Amino acid sequence: MPKVKANPNEYLSDEAMKSLVDGLSRIEGHVRAVKRMVEERRCCDEILTQAAAVRSALNRVTVKLVEGELLNCLTSCGQPDAEDRMAKAMTALASMLKHG
Repeated sequence: MPKVKANPNEYLSDEAMKSLVDGLSRIEGHVRAVKRMVEERRCCDEILTQAAAVRSALNRVTVKLVEGELLNCLTSCGQPDAEDRMAKAMTALASMLKHG
């Protein structure tokens, strides 16, 4: 689970920002590879498989971003069970995105 940011005015902690940027950089590389596959007129099933992998990777980045923001909201509101509630919400979100 991402670390809660120390400064409430800071949108993302350094650790969370680096993790998101790393994930987006990997996605960027995958999208370039899919584009190259289209330009090479590769088989549709190969392109679709790679496109699904891009979507899955983007969903993982989305989950990380939402997880950090929800955890920050829950903990800043002083909820004693914030981490439990957060874990349940993230499990539901991850399941939804996986099957989307």
